[in-house]
Parts: sequence; structure tokens; C-alpha cells
Amino acid sequence: MDKARAQQVLARIDAILRWEQKTDQHKDQKFAELGKHLCEVRKQGYWRLGYKSFEAYLEAKFPDSRRKAYYLMSIHDHLPQIPTPEIEDLGWSKAMELAKVARSEGRGFNSATWLHTAKTSTKKELQEAVHKYFTGEDFEPYEMVYFKLFESQLPVVEKALYVAARMAGTERSRGYCLELVCADFLAGRGEESSPEEILMVIHHLVHLLPPEYQENLAEQGRGREMETAGKC
Repeated sequence: MDKARAQQVLARIDAILRWEQKTDQHKDQKFAELGKHLCEVRKQGYWRLGYKSFEAYLEAKFPDSRRKAYYLMSIHDHLPQIPTPEIEDLGWSKAMELAKVARSEGRGFNSATWLHTAKTSTKKELQEAVHKYFTGEDFEPYEMVYFKLFESQLPVVEKALYVAARMAGTERSRGYCLELVCADFLAGRGEESSPEEILMVIHHLVHLLPPEYQENLAEQGRGREMETAGKC
């Protein structure tokens, strides 16, 4: 290990972190340089100058969240073709979105096109574009919902989510499965709902089902229509 280089890099990381702490206005303005130096510390083992492991080094330098350090290293690892000043002009949240795409595409990553998209888009618009790239679907805003459950309630809730997951497909999120359970509950409360509301819930339930289930229901509906037409 080049101890002189190690000390130089470690000192530079400390200087950037101190500079960021001076004022929120400067926070994260040197994230790309910081990520580059952290990658070198990890690769060359500079953390050995005073720490038992790289994790221990990160814990000391990023006491609030080591995840941020890994985000910064991921940006450096996956966007080497984009100059550091251009990455830092984007901001680290936009750069992280580009890193996701670059990690997926590998050598086929079209850095020029995605960099242009990032520069001409808001952070939200870029997140939507990346979401559509991975899923093929338009981005839908979401909220995190928190509520308390007693231990005695958990088995019932988990069982309901498990059944919903088997119906909708195990790749579906738990939030998606909870929506399915709630829609099913509303569909069964006919005495408190108007026909229009019941029809809307049933339509939504069908939409939540996997495509093969939707097709089976459509075929059953067509069969009933033919039976009715034959009787007429």
C-alpha cells in the first residue's frame, strides 16, 4: 500500500466532510469526488490506517447513514464515462437514478442520452423516466402509510396478505395485496354501497388480478352472453 497516497486520500475525504458540515448550502456539492475517493479507500485498503475494516471506517465517517456512502460509491462505479463536474452539476439524487440504469445496461449504457435526459428533466421527471425504463409502466405517486398492529392481529393480517398474494401473483407488493383485500371487503358491503360503487369496486378487483385470471373471467362472460342469446 502506498501510505503517502493513502494519507492524502483519507485527508481529502475528511476535508470534504468538514466542508459539507459548515453549511447546508454546500452539502453534497462534492459528492462525486467523495464517492471516487471512497472507492479508492475500499479498493486499495487505505482504511487499514487506523481501522479494523472498511465498514468500521464508514461507520466512523458516516455515523448517520452508511447507505449514503454506498450510494456515492455506486455513482462512481457505474458512471465513470461522465466527467465529475457534470455529475455534480446534476445533484446526487439524479446521479443515483442514472447509476441504476447504468448498472442494468452495463457496457450498453447510453450515457449521452441519459445525461441529456437528466439535465433537461426535473428530479421527479427523471425518476418517472427511470421507473418506466425498468417496468414499462408510467410512474404512479405513492405514500408511506404507518399504523400499529398488536401481535394477536398479525396472524390474521399476514394470512390475508398471503392469500391475496397467491391470487394476484407473488411478485406483487404487500401494498398491492392489501388493496386487493380492501377492495374485496368493500365489494361485500353491498347494503352500504350504491350499485355504481359496487360496480367500480368489482371492476377494480378484476383489474388487480393477473392477466390469465382476467382472460378466464372474460371467457366466462362471453359464454354467458352466448347462452343468453341462444335462449332468446
